[in-house]
Amino acid sequence: MFWRALSELTPGPKWAGLFAEYWPEYRQWWLKEGEAARPTYGESRRALVEHMPEMLELYDELCELAGGTDQAARFLSFHCPPPYLAGCSQAIWPGKEPVLVRNYDYNPLAFDALLLRTGWQGRQVMGTSDGLWGLVDGVNDAGLAISLTFGGRRIVGKGFGVPLILRYVLQTCESAEEAGKVLARVPTHMSYNVTVIDGKRRYLTAMMAPDRATLITHAAVATNHQEHVEWVSHARFTATVERERFLIQRMRLHRDPQEKFITAFLKPPLYSTAFDAGFGTLYTAVYRPGKREMELRWPGTIWPLSLKNFTEGGRRILVPGAA
Repeated sequence: MFWRALSELTPGPKWAGLFAEYWPEYRQWWLKEGEAARPTYGESRRALVEHMPEMLELYDELCELAGGTDQAARFLSFHCPPPYLAGCSQAIWPGKEPVLVRNYDYNPLAFDALLLRTGWQGRQVMGTSDGLWGLVDGVNDAGLAISLTFGGRRIVGKGFGVPLILRYVLQTCESAEEAGKVLARVPTHMSYNVTVIDGKRRYLTAMMAPDRATLITHAAVATNHQEHVEWVSHARFTATVERERFLIQRMRLHRDPQEKFITAFLKPPLYSTAFDAGFGTLYTAVYRPGKREMELRWPGTIWPLSLKNFTEGGRRILVPGAA
């Protein structure tokens, strides 16, 4: 798998080139249930106006860069996309300089493998791309870091794909409290656990769902269920309960030092090799919100990145089942 780290402070030719490169496969995925299963452009735009009005100007700019077609604009709205599942573990290691650590478990053939640093709307953001402007984790220049895990429920409803919600949080929020308010009001089309931590060491985890109110908690650990397991077969396959218990023990009973805690994400039971089933660990991310820095990690490899001193580049990572 070849990873790229790219920087473009305002939407321009780099982003347009990425969209042209990725759009054929994204279009195939977006249409897999038929075009009629996806909302119209009018419905998608109205949803953005209602729930994320601050993003509208940026959305229009990206749509134009993407060619201005109806399908591209509907896709970029992230409104009611096809359902998708991921694994993932995430936790906040407490301390004087807390860190947010996460494993992203997903299909290597359906992944951007792209780290973007943007300065859109005057806000600098760095994070792991999904859908080319959505994010599955990231940090902004206010020192707010965020990450998601799948919530372990089958229900699909009317709402946005969660990567755009994470982008929205990082574009508009500076504190965990502000992020919690956004996560409580913006509708999601599937269930997700979203953890945020700000520059003042305040954190929360929002348990989001399409069919019930978002639950804002002070949980420092999130895997692939919410208050209790609801999708038993998925929970067993992904070992969500076992991973949650393991992380809680590392934090409460063993009180691992920071580096030992981070390296635990690169080993079982947190690290997964179930790539054939679409739930292999594609990377470990370590966010240091106080420093506006992050690291991408794999066994034997650390790639440090800084929001302030961002360096473009690429890394080829050997992942079973990935090109």
